Amino acid sequence: MSNSSGSALSVGRSLCYLIVAGIAWGTAGAAASLIFRVSDMGPLALSFWRCAGGLVLLLGVLALRSRRAVVRAAADGTVRAVVPVPAEPRRRRAVRILGTGVGLTVFQSAYFAAVEATGLAVGTVVTLGAGPVLIALGARLTLGERLGRGGALAVVGALAGLGVLVLGGGDAEVRPAGVGLAVVSAAGYAAITLLTRRLGRDGGGADALTTTAWAFAIGTAGLLPAALAEGLVPHTGTPVGVLLLLVYVAAVPTALAYALYFAGAAVVRAATVSVIMLLEPVSAALIAVSLLGERLTAAIVLGTLLLLAAVTGLALAETRTAVERRREAVTV
Repeated sequence: MSNSSGSALSVGRSLCYLIVAGIAWGTAGAAASLIFRVSDMGPLALSFWRCAGGLVLLLGVLALRSRRAVVRAAADGTVRAVVPVPAEPRRRRAVRILGTGVGLTVFQSAYFAAVEATGLAVGTVVTLGAGPVLIALGARLTLGERLGRGGALAVVGALAGLGVLVLGGGDAEVRPAGVGLAVVSAAGYAAITLLTRRLGRDGGGADALTTTAWAFAIGTAGLLPAALAEGLVPHTGTPVGVLLLLVYVAAVPTALAYALYFAGAAVVRAATVSVIMLLEPVSAALIAVSLLGERLTAAIVLGTLLLLAAVTGLALAETRTAVERRREAVTV
């Protein structure tokens, strides 16, 4: 790990941001599962409301931040030297906004669909278990990060875990279609992580809140037609409860968590980010069993352990790589 992105955040604070984001994300699937149980809302409509609500909240935060900056400058009454910041190239800005927006939309829409299809525990574990594998492979191809023997073994272990989940769910606790949707969600998650890391490594990272707001705007616009076709307003016997759940999804695991995630992921290495995000499947599995009454079969437990072991292997490989690079830097 290194803070070479030019971000003002320290590595320690970035890690804290990622931890909070991971825990908050773990509650999003639980809220979605509750919404699916008490209403006929579909995953695309839920994803639309998540993006729209998160966008409104972030726009309010951005407006409040700008106003506070103006008030602080007026109260200060001093003229300070302004260091010019190079404008982000137009092409880079377009890639960042479109890539983040599309990746986020795929990630959360496919995730909600996976939760609806195969349950909170399995949908979350597969999404966040397959994510690090795709990140490790993508980092090798696009960022030049070495996979190594430990990384290769981790990839094999993760594939074995996915195989156990798909083939071992004989009593319909695990549905292959839901697992497939979770893998698609993992691909969107991996794309966001790799793009954020690549642009952060090149320096001149954009403001995390602004990036998140743009991503939500793209998601809101892109999901609106599908949400209308699916049913934008759900039918439910508990409208207040559904509304409160939607507000929670938009505020905590969306506006707050994504802003923290993008800020932290721009500083911390991609593989390390994937390890910290294991907080999401762990917390989601605990909620699924303790509060939602989902049953963990032997196949689910074994597949989950294999996936978590694979990501742990990636963490160890990441640590060894970081140590080797420090040694090489010292000897040069």
